[in-house]
Amino acid sequence: MKIQRRLRVVLVPYPFQGHVTPMLQLGSILHSQGFSVIVAHTEYSAPNYSNHPEFVFHSMNDGSHGIDMSFPSLENTYSMNENCKAPLRNYLARMMEEDEEEDVQGDQLACIIYDNVMFFVDDVATQLRLPSIVLRTFSAAYLNSMLTIFQEPEKYLPFEESQLLDPLPELHPLRYKDLTFPAIDNTVPEPVLEFCRAMSDIGSSVATIWNTMQDLENTMLLRLQEHYKVPFFPIGPFHKMVPSISSTSILEEDRSCIEWLDKQAPNSVLYVSLGSLVRIDDKELTETAWGLANSKQPFLWVIRPGSVSGFQCAEALPDGFEKMVGERGQIVKWAPQKQVLAHPAIAGFFTHCGWNSTLESILEEVPMICRPLLADQFVNARYLSQIYKVGLELEVIERTVIEKTVRKLMLSEGGKDLKRRVVEMKQNIVAGMQMDGSSQKNLNDLVDFISSLPSRCSPPTPVAIMCSNHTSSKCIIES
Repeated sequence: MKIQRRLRVVLVPYPFQGHVTPMLQLGSILHSQGFSVIVAHTEYSAPNYSNHPEFVFHSMNDGSHGIDMSFPSLENTYSMNENCKAPLRNYLARMMEEDEEEDVQGDQLACIIYDNVMFFVDDVATQLRLPSIVLRTFSAAYLNSMLTIFQEPEKYLPFEESQLLDPLPELHPLRYKDLTFPAIDNTVPEPVLEFCRAMSDIGSSVATIWNTMQDLENTMLLRLQEHYKVPFFPIGPFHKMVPSISSTSILEEDRSCIEWLDKQAPNSVLYVSLGSLVRIDDKELTETAWGLANSKQPFLWVIRPGSVSGFQCAEALPDGFEKMVGERGQIVKWAPQKQVLAHPAIAGFFTHCGWNSTLESILEEVPMICRPLLADQFVNARYLSQIYKVGLELEVIERTVIEKTVRKLMLSEGGKDLKRRVVEMKQNIVAGMQMDGSSQKNLNDLVDFISSLPSRCSPPTPVAIMCSNHTSSKCIIES
């Protein structure tokens, strides 16, 4: 007698906070839909198993021992992709062998879902003839800008210093300053272009999952789907689609800041955090410190250990700063961000504009001050300030500019306009999460899609069309 089995999915995250968080959230969403979830992760920056007892975890030898992995260099990322290939292939092969035994009480392996930076997974899936699905952890606008540039790099690169504020052709509202690649001497090294091509290529993968919303980025999603020709499932925002909230933080969160927020007046505090990865120099820290102090506004500031070059933490703060600020400011090493943004005392978010932070801020109706530092953050910041108009762009890191920008966000009529628009944005996104909304329909379609995937065969090459009508999100799939 055959034993009834559930479908099992294997998730492969990229081991940095901005990528781990949405992958684990996706796992929780899929688990709530009846799937068994296995997280195959690197040894470096392993997730906290106790936060997710519903998952099975498998650690892969990534060769990172003795190597500084605190910042994702090209060399380290390529090395990780190469080193993890054999461990994942062997693990999946053993799992498939066990699945062949009909009397084993296990779940049926349906597919592998991998972060697009872990592009080695496509090779493994192809070798084992397993269906694979790509997870995009950033906005569709970012990927569109990246594809546009590296398809014709000579059209955009190199550029002159005088062109920094000039618009990028075909990529409104972006400028050369918002270039999605790190430019050296105003051009992009070929290895960087090659890496971005590898990250953008879906290989034999049969679909793409997005932590974005059809109602927010429908035009971009349709454009990209025409390029990739596979089903797209925009089921964001993940952090609001999950049935229950578990911590996905790699760093230890200091929850004492919530007690401090409880003592503050409603809608009075600026939350300041530049994310889990970036580093700034001591000059920027000093200018930011005096900008915050001189604004006279209460603030909660995250200064992550190692985030200021040459310093471990807040010892880089200028003399006299803490005395001047007093009880008006609170500094922590890391904060429970979703809880902070949801707190009624929070009035604004001084942010690096990572995609997770962007979505979390919008969904809590918190307008932003945009300080992008790398990768997709520049595109996100530009869209927030110019298209969605829920953020203020911080063009110069100088104390008087920071002071004026903070006061504009917190005290001016312009700041109130930002608040009104972010409230409207949230309402539109929440509508997509309802039973008849686009994100919920796309999730239902994703569940059906994974459930119908053939096992033990070469992945099909489907062609998908995502309906441009916001009230419908059905994919038409032809295999």
